[in-house]
Amino acid sequence: MMLFEEIRSLLPQKYPFLFIDKVIEFEEGKRIVCVKNVSGNEPVFVGHFPDFAIMPGVLIIEAMAQASIILFRKSLPTKNNRDTVFLLASVNNARFTKPVFPGDQIFIEITVEKIVSKGAIVQAAVAVDEKAVAKATLTFGIADKSSLISS
Repeated sequence: MMLFEEIRSLLPQKYPFLFIDKVIEFEEGKRIVCVKNVSGNEPVFVGHFPDFAIMPGVLIIEAMAQASIILFRKSLPTKNNRDTVFLLASVNNARFTKPVFPGDQIFIEITVEKIVSKGAIVQAAVAVDEKAVAKATLTFGIADKSSLISS
C-alpha cells in the first residue's frame, strides 16, 4: 500500500489536480489499483454541475493517467529520474457507463499491455461499489524534459 505523501512525491500534479488518494495494490511493471475519494468540496463541482454534481469524464481519464504514471515511476528503469516525463499520447475506446457523484469512492485499475523504451500502453478500468463506471486504453510517450524544450 502506498499513502498520499509518497503519491505526491511521484506525481507532478498538485492540488487541485492530484486525483489519487491511495494505492491499494501494486505489481511492479504489471498492475496497480488506486483509490480516489470524490468529495463535493472539490472545485470542479462549483461549475459541473452545481445543481446535479457529476465528476467530469475528462477528470476520470486524468485519474487513470495519474495511476498509470505512479505505476511507471515505480517500475521503469527511469523511475528515479525526475527529468523523465510521461505524456498522455492517446485515449482509445473510452466508455463511461455510469456517472460518478460526490461521496463516491472510485477504484482505478491499470494493467500494462505493453512497455517499450519510448512509450507504454495500458488498459484502465474504473469502478464504484464494484460496478464499472469507465474504461479506456491509454497510450503514453516517455521523454526527457530537456528533449521537450525547444531552443
